[in-house]
Amino acid sequence: MKEQLYTIPVNDAFEKDCECPLCFMYNNLEEDAVSFTLGPSYMEDDIRLETDKAGFCMHHIKQLYKHQNRLGVALILHTHMKYTTDKLKSATKSSSPSKKGLFSKKEQSGTGAYISSLEKSCYICSRIDNVFKRYIATVLHCYVHDEDFAGKFTKCKGFCTKHYGMLYEAAGSLSGTKQKEFISTLDTVYFENMQRVIDDLEWFIDKFDYRNENEPWKNSKDAVQRSILKTNSYFEEG
Repeated sequence: MKEQLYTIPVNDAFEKDCECPLCFMYNNLEEDAVSFTLGPSYMEDDIRLETDKAGFCMHHIKQLYKHQNRLGVALILHTHMKYTTDKLKSATKSSSPSKKGLFSKKEQSGTGAYISSLEKSCYICSRIDNVFKRYIATVLHCYVHDEDFAGKFTKCKGFCTKHYGMLYEAAGSLSGTKQKEFISTLDTVYFENMQRVIDDLEWFIDKFDYRNENEPWKNSKDAVQRSILKTNSYFEEG
C-alpha cells in the first residue's frame, strides 16, 4: 500500500514502543498546533480572528505559556480579551439573569450562554481534532487494506481507554465481517494490554510490602505513569 498523507504518521505511531499509538499521534499534533499558534501565524489577521473568537482551554493555555514566547501569548490574549469583553457588553444589554435558584435547571441568558460556549471552545483543540478524526479513519482504512499494518495493530501495546472508545465507535463505518474482525482484534489488544499494566501496577503496590522488599521490580517501576496514560490519555514528567 502506497503511503499517503495521513498513512505516514499513522504507520509511524504504530511502530513506536508506546502504550497508545493514538496518544502518540495526538501529542505530535498538539506540539505542532502549539508551535503554529505561537509562530509567525499569530500575526496574520485570519488566524488572530480565529483565536480571538475561540480562545483556549485550560490545558492549552498552559502549553502556550510554557512555550516561552510571552510576547506572542500577550498579543493573542490582548485581542481575545477585547473581543470577549465586547461580546459580553453586548450580551448583558439584551439579557438578564434568571430569578430561579442557583442550582435549578434553566435556560441560560445571553451572557451565560456565551460564557458557556466559550468554556467549551479552544482554537488548538479544534485545530487538532480536525486532523485527528482523519487519523482515526486512516487507522481503520489501513487495517482493512494493508496486511502489514494489521500486523502492527495486533502487536501494539494497546490503547488508552479514550482512544479505544474512539476506535470502537469508528468501527461503525465498517460493515459485515470486517467490522466484526476489527472489533474482535481491538478488544483483544485493548483488554490484554490493560491487564498487563494492571498486573504491573499491582506488583508496584506489592513492592511496598516489607515482605517483598528484596524482590525485583520486574516491569513495574513506571507502572504509575503508564497507568495514568491508559486511564487519562496523558502523562507529563515533573
